[in-house]
Parts: sequence; structure tokens; C-alpha cells
Amino acid sequence: MKKLYIQTLGCAMNVRDSEHIIAELGQKEDYQLTQDINEADLIIINTCSVREKPVSKLFSELGSFKLKKKPGAKIGVAGCTASHLGKEIIKRAPYVDFVLGARNVSKITQVVHKKHAVEIDTNYDESTYVFGDYRSNPYKAYINISIGCDKKCTFCIVPVTRGEEISIPSRLIIQEVKKAVESGAKEVTLLGQNVNNYGRRFSAQEEGAKNFTELLQEVSKVKGLERIRFTSPHPLHMDDEFLHEFATNSKICKQIHVPLQSGSTRILKEMKRGYSKEWFLNRCEKIRALVPDVAISTDIIVGFPGESEEDFLETMDVVEKVRFDTIFSFKYSPRPHTPAASYANQVPSEVASKRLQILQERHKQIQLEQMQKQVGKVVKVYFEELKSGGQVAGRADDGRLVYAKGSEELLGKIVDVKVTKAYLTKLEGEVV
Repeated sequence: MKKLYIQTLGCAMNVRDSEHIIAELGQKEDYQLTQDINEADLIIINTCSVREKPVSKLFSELGSFKLKKKPGAKIGVAGCTASHLGKEIIKRAPYVDFVLGARNVSKITQVVHKKHAVEIDTNYDESTYVFGDYRSNPYKAYINISIGCDKKCTFCIVPVTRGEEISIPSRLIIQEVKKAVESGAKEVTLLGQNVNNYGRRFSAQEEGAKNFTELLQEVSKVKGLERIRFTSPHPLHMDDEFLHEFATNSKICKQIHVPLQSGSTRILKEMKRGYSKEWFLNRCEKIRALVPDVAISTDIIVGFPGESEEDFLETMDVVEKVRFDTIFSFKYSPRPHTPAASYANQVPSEVASKRLQILQERHKQIQLEQMQKQVGKVVKVYFEELKSGGQVAGRADDGRLVYAKGSEELLGKIVDVKVTKAYLTKLEGEVV
């Protein structure tokens, strides 16, 4: 069999796209996955373009691939950077054999045979394409419920790289959930740029079209499925019906990602996020009232064009009030094809760096306090990975990483663990 080496950068959707690529090449082209780049017949890098750093990393990685690859091996670039750079990648790195955009994953078996093929059509519709089966983790599954994004956030390149939002028919989603459960997964994570906007548009007439709350109800009926996660919801679509389902459906894990981006209503308006600081705080207060032990994570951008010290303090105020369990925080990075990249009032890099440092240092304190509150609790952990030193690792219902002494007999099982120690990013405990 031919050997495939694939490197995945970026988000969970990219992880799922890579799984689709592996499945298609494995079933239709006889490729077998390898972790050794030197023996690979095909090397693919699945790229991210949300921030500038992964884009610059692409070309250094490609140079490294060129040096390591064996004679005759092919190199392909997939993902969001492929979508927005297209032919430019081959101009800058002519040894790249093909470029495959994030909206064109199903074409992988075509482009692999065409020298310098470039498939980056963001209007291409894969919403009803049934991919082959492959999951990198046998105990849980990522499942796309929509592709693309209709939001017009002024900082974000995703609508340019992934095209307009289309929902995947619910029958195909349920079919995929059932297949995952039949092959041993007890947990699924539903994926979309704005999952709780599900149902807004289908590529064809969808009988009995559902919204996201109704989809969650359908998914939870699948026998053998014990846990449902989803990412990312949008604060704008967190209506009371959705929050009630989140709180009361026992299969939905009590962990929720609520992307803030900024705590300043003025900056949120400049970002075209569609909600205010007050709405965001109201939704988080409602979530905590309904589910007191919930874990809330968020995304924050500091140094967005025009962000004043007062605007930054508004963000810090939200951090203090919500006390997020996890924050993914970044300096604003101007992206091509986005309105904010051309705004005149760019924040100096050193100012943004200082604000990011303040945010991250304060959040570390909050995060450790939140983790220490877990000591003494008994939590249900779904073990999925063997660790060194006779330990196994898995996730509690609220998404926290938990280590405990144990063997592979615990893998794929949900068991009670009493938390004995807390660290910044993980807990340790004993199986009860």
C-alpha cells in the first residue's frame, strides 16, 4: 500500500476534514496512514488561516517537507490557506503538487492525480456528500452538521475560505452518529462555524427541517450514545429554548463555548458580532443559573483596530464577571479579504502584546481557582488515552482533563473518579 502522511493545523473542523481525506484516500486509492514522513508517498498539510502565524508557518513547513520527502513523493496543501492563496502557493513553492480548498475535500481523489491541480471553489456544495469512515479516536467522533459561515465579522477570513453556510441534512447526521456508536464511540462532537444557527439553509429541499435544538433532541435519541458536545455556538443565537435544552438534556455535556471576542459593546459593533456586552453577560448568567457546575470557555481578541484602554477594561470586566474556565486569547491579526485589515486605527503591536499579557496572567489565576474547586468532587470521566506511569486520561462531563491510575481496561468506559489534585490544565484523581 502507498503511505500517506498528513499534518493538521487549526480547529476541530480541520481535524474532521483530515479524517475525511484519510478515509477517501484509504478506501479509493489504497493509501495507508504513516507517522513517518520519510516513507510517505503523499504528504499533505491541512492549513489554517484564522491568524497570520499558521500561514507563515505553511511555507517553512513546505520547505522542510521538500527536504525530507523521498524521491517521487507528492506534496499537497489543503484547508483554509489553500482556499485563499490558491495558485499563489504553487507560484511560491512549485514543488507542491496540488492545492485543495476547505470546501473541496471530496475532490481529494481527483487532485492527487493532477499535477498542479488547484481546486478552491468556495461555492462547491459537499453538504450531501457521504465520506468514507475514518476516526482518529475510536472512542469519540467529530461530526459536521454544517459547512461555511454567513456571519460578516470584520476580522474573520472564514467566510472567504469556507463559503456560505449550508446545513447538512439531519438524516445524514443521525446516520453518521449511529455509525460512530456502532463502532464503539460513546461521545460525539457536532461541528459547525455557528452550530446553533443550524437549519438556516439547506442545499436542497429538506423534509422536516430542524433547528439546532431539535437536532440535539434527535441526536440524543440514538441508543448507545452517552455524551454530546458541540462547537462553536454563537452568542447571538443562544435563545432560551436552546439554553433550556442544553441544561435539561442529560446527554449534553455541561461544557459550553461562548465566543466573546471583546467585552466592549462599541468594539463588538465594529466587529459586526451582532450582540452587546449586556446580551453576552445575560446569556452567561442564564447558563450558570440553569447549570451551576457548567464550564464556560471563550475566545478573546485583544488589540482590535480602535480598541482603547477603556475598551480593553470592558473585556477584563467580562472576564471577572463570567470567570471563564478556559480562554483562547490572541492579539488581533490582520487577515486578507477582511474589512478590519484596512482600518486606519490599528493598535500598536506592543500595546496589544501588553494587554494580552495582562489578560492571560489574570485568567491563569481564575483558571487555577476554578480547577481547585474540583478537589474532593466525584466526577464521571470518559477514559480515552493511555499515559505513561500507569495512568489513563479522559474528560469529565464538563470537559476538564482528568488523569487517574489505571490500565487499558478503563479505555472507552465512563467511570466515577474522585478528584485529589488540581493543576492549571488537568486534574488528578482516583477511580471510585
